[in-house]
Order: sequence, then structure tokens, then C-alpha cells
Amino acid sequence: MPAPEQIDRFRRDLEALTGAPSARLGVAVSGGPDSLALLLLAEAACPGRVEAATVDHRLRPEAAEEARFVASVCADLGVPHSILADPDTLLAAANAQAQARTLRYRLLADWAGRRDIAFLATAHHSDDQAETVLMRLARGAGLAGLAAVRPSRRDGALTILRPLLGWRRDELEAIVAGAGLEAVDDPSNRSDAYDRTRFRALLAGTDLLAAPRLAASAAHLAEAEDALAWAVEREWQARAGEEEGIVTLDPSGLPTELVRRLAARAIDTVRGDRDWRRDGLATAIGEVASGRRTTLAGVQISGGQRWRFEPEPPRRAV
Repeated sequence: MPAPEQIDRFRRDLEALTGAPSARLGVAVSGGPDSLALLLLAEAACPGRVEAATVDHRLRPEAAEEARFVASVCADLGVPHSILADPDTLLAAANAQAQARTLRYRLLADWAGRRDIAFLATAHHSDDQAETVLMRLARGAGLAGLAAVRPSRRDGALTILRPLLGWRRDELEAIVAGAGLEAVDDPSNRSDAYDRTRFRALLAGTDLLAAPRLAASAAHLAEAEDALAWAVEREWQARAGEEEGIVTLDPSGLPTELVRRLAARAIDTVRGDRDWRRDGLATAIGEVASGRRTTLAGVQISGGQRWRFEPEPPRRAV
């Protein structure tokens, strides 16, 4: 059982995100120390209002047994538990972790919908956040990427919560040890094949990079990202027009970053989705700003006082 002050702290962190003290809570539990601590804290802070789920990705032979271990812990706590799997989806060896993440959230969202659960908590913590910031910084991420893991986000009718972003890994491990539990040991967490493992070692090997300070920077950047999103929405309402699948946009006098975001939104609108590569956006904006016409992601963009975004015309057969 977590200490009373830890339970009160978790309850405050959770309610700051949900705004609903009596809300039912879904908890994603893999069996590792972080998610077991989340389970213990959630049940102690919200007795009788917690359900848990474990996703078996079938990536390792031990995964099924680990899911059963979580089920036994939940049974001891009196927490309803489900094991989720998709036997029809096989993860390719290349980029398996990214595919597993997509599958995991899909299965969890489907489960939450069936159980009428509006809030799903995951166990991302301060050290995870620091690792994510460094990984994205190394990849040249912009503001949105460096904001890293957000405390909450909507996924359809489900709100995904990260109530442990202010907690350290060693705090969570101590909660699990204090409960007399031996957490699942996933060997991928120690494999140098994954970037996250190498950045974790970098953080552990120096006192110049403190996880709480990096996590605080991510929180500040998230606030800046929210402010930019607010500005983009205001300028979109004032400067964009849409008619019969064609978007026009007045970019005059705007900072580069707002132009970039508004142009991306215009392309999203014409396409009807956000599934396109943005690495050519800066070049396309440069072309259009010079008065030329260009094409990006199936959208033709024409320059002038008001930029025009429309579906790329069909190519003539040769």
C-alpha cells in the first residue's frame, strides 16, 4: 500500500487532469514497476472506481504469463482486469515498438469504450519525459515535438491521462517494492537496439542533465505550443476561406511559424486528413511566397495576395 501522503498526492494530480473526483478510471498495466505503481496508487486513491487492462502484443514468449501476473495482482486488489490482444495483427520486426504502441492504444481505446470508461491513465513519469525530450531534441524536433508527452490528450471519446509526469522512476519502484511485488522485467528496456535505452543511459551517466528540469522544460514548451495553437485558430478564422474543396489564405504580415501552421492546416483541409509528410512544407512555402505554383501531398498551392490550396489536377496520360 502506498503511503498516505503519496495517495493524497496522486489523488490531487489525477483530479487536476480529470476535474471529476468521482470519475471511473481505466489503468493500462504492463506489469513493469511504473504501471504497477500506477495501479496501486489508483486503487488506493479511487477505491472501487478503477479497472485495469493489459495488452499482450505477443512480441515475447513471456508476454502471456506477464499478463496473467497482472491479472493476479488485480484480483488481490479487487480491481477488474482484462487481457487485450489482437490475434489477427502480426507486428513486423522492423519498427515493432512503434507498431506495438499504435496497436496498444487502439486496443485500450476499444476496451474503454466497451466498459464505458472516459479516462485512461498510463504510467509515463518524469524520467520518461526527460528521455523523450532528449530523443526528440537529437532528431531536430520543433516546438510540438519538444513539448513531449502531454499530461492529457483526447482520443475520440476517451481522454488519456498521464498523472505520474511529476513522479520519478525510483519513487514508483519503491512503491512496488513496499507492496511486496516483483515487477515484470522487460529485457527490451536494457537493449541498446532502442534509442530510448541509450538516452536513459546518458541521463544516468551525468549530473548535468537532471530529469526533473528536462521535464519542466517540456511543460513550459507545452504551454507555448498551446499558445501558438490558440493564435493559429484565431488567424485561421480571420484569414482563411473555404468553398467547394478549395481553401484560400491571406499570409501577409504573419511570422514564419504561423504561416507554416496555417499552410499545413489548409493542406489538411483540402486533403481531408493529416496523413502526409511535412518535410517538404518549408520548400513549398518558399515557392508560393515567391509567387510560384507548387504541389505538396496531392494539393496544388498557388501564390499571390491570397494563397490558393486545391486538389492537384489529374495528370495527363502520356
